[in-house]
Amino acid sequence: MKKQVNKWLAGAGILVLAAVSAGCGKAVETGGGTTTAATDKPGESPAGQARKVIVGTGTKFPQVCFIDQNGKLTGFDVELIKELDKRIPEYEFEFKTMEFQSLLLSLETNKIDFIAHQMEKNPEREQKYLFNKEPYSIFLNKVAVEINNDTIKTIDDLKGKKVRTGATSNEAYILQEYNKKNNNAIEIVYDNATANDLVDKIRKGRIDATVTSDFALRNYTDKDGKVALKTVGEPLTESDVLYVFRKTDGKLADRIDQAIKEVKADGTLSKLSIQWLGQDFSNVGTQKK
Repeated sequence: MKKQVNKWLAGAGILVLAAVSAGCGKAVETGGGTTTAATDKPGESPAGQARKVIVGTGTKFPQVCFIDQNGKLTGFDVELIKELDKRIPEYEFEFKTMEFQSLLLSLETNKIDFIAHQMEKNPEREQKYLFNKEPYSIFLNKVAVEINNDTIKTIDDLKGKKVRTGATSNEAYILQEYNKKNNNAIEIVYDNATANDLVDKIRKGRIDATVTSDFALRNYTDKDGKVALKTVGEPLTESDVLYVFRKTDGKLADRIDQAIKEVKADGTLSKLSIQWLGQDFSNVGTQKK
């Protein structure tokens, strides 16, 4: 039986099971988190059977991991995992969707086995988690403001202003580190606002800016569908995008690295990057942090 990824989709507070191959195992998920944990460990699966691996991701990052108009979980990170799954017969990947801020805790508590959500390294994360070595993209974090705002040009112009970010995100870490060096000059606002809500808050003056990447700007539109934000200044960081594992799962991380090298070599990663991110980030190496 051909192995495929099991997909779990969210809608109106109810999670709907997408079609899976007959005979494949099923797990149950409810809104906001999973009700079953990944308990299989390397070597515990019966001989000849793939080890089930639970991949944690989100549903609110357009182009990366989101629910499309047909109720399907898709995006760059999702479609890449599906492709890697085809190339790693000893593992069977299954998605678990949840809020972004729940991903790292779910990894620690064995509810998922690794995270696919445009994750970047930072010193705090490296102390607690394992990252694979082969990047599959690059994330350029920049300050983003309302498209007609010409007064904010760099992060230093955010002193005394409100900047929105998501809790536990690398963008939050960047802002927190800036505040440590600048006497808490920026008022950091933590929330999980949708793209439309974020645009509305910026235009109404409730916040002044956020931190994001150029490829994500297409998601921040006004009621007429026009892009409402722009990035300014030089990148705050240029970070490799990697997967996050528990420290004990080095074997799984190494096997995924092998598969990433394959999709880079045959051009598959390049095609997915252009399709979803609008640019080819497939030939990235280790970037400066």
